[in-house]
Parts: sequence; C-alpha cells; structure tokens
Amino acid sequence: MTIGTVIKKYRKNKGMTQEEMAVRLGVTAPAVNKWERGSSLPDVALLAPIARLLGITTDELLSFREELTDEEINRYLLTIQKELESGDFDKVFRSVKEKIEEYPNCEKMIWQAAVILDAERMTMELPDKDRYDPVIFGWYERCLLSEDERIRNQAADSLFHAFFRKEDYERAARYLDYFSLENPERKRKEALVNSKTGKRTEAYRAYEELIFIGYQHLQMVCNDLRALYMEDGDHAMAKKLVEVSSSAASVFEMGRYNEVCYGLEVAVWEKDAAWTLRLMREILDSVGTIGDFTRSRLYRHMTFKTADPDFSTGLRRNLLESLGDKTFDYMQGNEEWERMKE
Repeated sequence: MTIGTVIKKYRKNKGMTQEEMAVRLGVTAPAVNKWERGSSLPDVALLAPIARLLGITTDELLSFREELTDEEINRYLLTIQKELESGDFDKVFRSVKEKIEEYPNCEKMIWQAAVILDAERMTMELPDKDRYDPVIFGWYERCLLSEDERIRNQAADSLFHAFFRKEDYERAARYLDYFSLENPERKRKEALVNSKTGKRTEAYRAYEELIFIGYQHLQMVCNDLRALYMEDGDHAMAKKLVEVSSSAASVFEMGRYNEVCYGLEVAVWEKDAAWTLRLMREILDSVGTIGDFTRSRLYRHMTFKTADPDFSTGLRRNLLESLGDKTFDYMQGNEEWERMKE
C-alpha cells in the first residue's frame, strides 16, 4: 500500500473530502489529489500533521507492508497459539503488539490475533485481565474501518460480545449498526440486549420472528434443492427433500396443509397416480388449516394480519378446478379422481 493509498483510505474513513483535507493542512486540493494518485509525495514536514489529521500513527502512514499472505497469517496465528501454551500471556501480548506495529494495515491478521488473545485471557488465571482492554479493543475498532465487510462484521461481533459480557449493554448495542438490517444476527443480538434491559416482550417477538423467517428460508432452500434433484432425475433425493419440508412444517407448527402440500410437485413429476390422489385429498381436506401457525404458541408474541375468511374457500375452489388441467392428464379416467372433480 503506497502512502497515497493510505491517505485516501483514512481520509474517506473520516468522511473528509480532498478539499477539506487540503484546507486543514494548508495545501491545495490538487496536491492532495496527486498524493492519492501517487503522482507526488507529501513534504516530510507534513507527515506528522497528516497522521494526526487522519487519526493514525506516522508508522501507519508510512507503512508500505500492508498485507501478509493468508498462508503467512495462518502460520503466525499458529505460532501465537503455541507460544501461549507457555503461560506467559504478557510476553505473547507484547510480541503481537510489535507484529501489528510492523503490519498496521494487515486487518485480517490484526482481527484474528486480537480474537486469540481476547479468548485466551478469559481462560487464563491473569491478574487484572481488563488492563488489556484498551489495546485489544483498539485493534477491533481499527478493523471496523476495513473496506472488507466480513472483517467489519467480525470485529463488530467481537466488540458486541465483549461489552455484553461486561453487562455494558448500551455500549454493546452501538456495534449493531455495523450489521445490515437484513442480517438475522443483528436481530438476534438486539433480542439479547432487550432481554437484559427490561424489554422482554420485544426480545420474545424478535426471537419468534427469527424462527418464522428461518423456517421460510429453509423451505425456499429445500424447494430449490428439490427442483435441482428433479432436473437431474434423482427421484430418491427429491422425495427426501419432500420429507424434510413436511417434517419442518410439522416441527414449526405451520398447520396440516403445509405439512402435506410439498409432495404434490414430485408426485406429478413421477406421474404416481396413487400418491397424487392421496396428496390431493389431504390437501383439499386441510385447506382450512393453512393459517394455523397464527395460533401456534411458538409465535404468541407476533402479530399476524387477520385472515380473509374467503381465502381458504377460494383456494379450495381453485384446487378443484385444477384437477382437470393438463398437469394431471395421467389422472384423467381414475374413478376416485373423477369423483373428486365432481
């Protein structure tokens, strides 16, 4: 990483424009632009002011050794773990600190080394373990500035759990902003905080929503996987996925309709008349249970829209009308199927 790249990275992390940086340093905006493009270098006298302005050390500013390879990082992490077996935590801690000063921009190494030391001090009999907090947490905070979303999330996760363990729930909650709103881990962590801060109902609701959403995601994955097996002509696995979907609907109390409906597509694909007949009869008989999950105790804190009383009637009528479709050509003439159509 060139000095210009370092300047650009930390300037953007500060939310500062090139023009604003130029004004603060008493130089022109084109000069800052040239630094970042690598066309020129800042004057030596400006190095310390630039570092202070960006909130980094001059070592970080001048670091041209940003990365270790994954293999080098893994080897170094194994070395840390082996050295910790000696029991001299402080010696290893100081050694890691020196390594990070040598590679101040190697975010992957910094985060993983911090995790190892953080976890190890929790298990070791150390006097005043908290004295390491400022440095270890500072390493995590540094990783929050990473352009790699995975590293940011991992660092935020580590900080969340660190302050949660300390029962500083307000501080822990601040790190939830590093997780996207769509990330289920954010909702789970919010529920954890709510459960400890007197918001029990909100915690229950969040956990139930995670169960409900998790079920829906599971069924979508099973449907896609089942379709893939069907494309490849794997009848055994297609039927296995039907079993999984049906069992999940039962476990998550989705109602009898949802327990029996998943096999119909495979039964039609196989043109299995007996299975198709049995499934269609069960589906028609259980149409009224399609909204039974709204009455399940699993979701007692969730609010569902009131079901349209005509919905199940309309669904049953549509199903009956579909019995004569080309999809079920192989069933035409079957006495029981014909009676069902009538």
